Amino acid sequence: MNDPYLFSVTNHVATFSVNDAPFNLMPVSYIDRLEEQLPEVLADNAIRAMVFTAEGLANFSAGMNLRQIPEGIKRAGSPEAFFAQRHRVLGMIENGGTPAIATFFGYCLGAGLELPLACHFRIAASEGAKIGLPEMDLGSVPAWGGSARLPRVVGRSHALDMILRARKIDGNEALKMGLVTEVVPLEQLKARAQALGEELAAQPRLAVKAVLDTVVGFETKTLDESIDDEKRAVAATLGTPDSQEGMAAFLEKRKPVFNQS
Repeated sequence: MNDPYLFSVTNHVATFSVNDAPFNLMPVSYIDRLEEQLPEVLADNAIRAMVFTAEGLANFSAGMNLRQIPEGIKRAGSPEAFFAQRHRVLGMIENGGTPAIATFFGYCLGAGLELPLACHFRIAASEGAKIGLPEMDLGSVPAWGGSARLPRVVGRSHALDMILRARKIDGNEALKMGLVTEVVPLEQLKARAQALGEELAAQPRLAVKAVLDTVVGFETKTLDESIDDEKRAVAATLGTPDSQEGMAAFLEKRKPVFNQS
C-alpha cells in the first residue's frame, strides 16, 4: 500500500504531496502527519517556502476520505475535537510565517480546496481543474474553514454562489475571481510551483515572515492595527544582515544574495 503522505525538500522548498491515486483523498493519517511535521518545517530556517500538491497529474484532491470520519471522531474523542485538529493544522499553514503555495489540477473539492485556501499562493492548471466546495450536495457545509476563508479570498457573492450551488469552477474562472494568482498548462504546473517556491525562498527570510505577519488576517484588523503590525515588521528587519546586504547590493548595482547567515 502506498504511503498517502509524501514529503521532500529541494532548494529550500518543502513539498507535501497527497499520494492516494486516483482521487488523492486525504485520510485521517494525512492530517496527523501534517500536524506532526509542520512545526519542525516552520522552525527550520533552511526551509523558506512550502508547496502543497499531489502525486500524478490526475487530481489534487477530491477531499477528505469520508469513510474515515467515524474512525477519526472516535480517535479524537468528539466531532469538535476532530474538526478542531483540521482548523489547527490549516492555521499553522496560514500563520506559520513561511510562504505556502498550492496547486489546483483535476478535482480540488472540499478539503482539496480548503487546504489551499490556507495557503498564500494558489496556481491552477489551465485545463481540467474542477474547484469547489460540494458539501451542499451531501446535505452538509464546509468543515475545514472553507466558508470562512473563501469569502475573504473571492468576496461574499462569489463564495455564496460556489457554496450554496455546490458549483465547480475551472482554473480560468478561478483566476478571474482572484482565487488563484496564475494559470499555467497542466504539464508545467508543478515546475511552476517549485520555481515560485524557490523565488520566495531566495527573498530575505525575516522580511518575508514580517510581511506575512502583517498581511495575513488583515481582514479582521483595523487600519491602525495593520499599521502597528507594519511598524513591528520594520523594527524586526531594520539592521539585519539581509537588510545590510540589500542596501549594499543596491549601491553596488548587483543582485542581492540573502539568507547568508
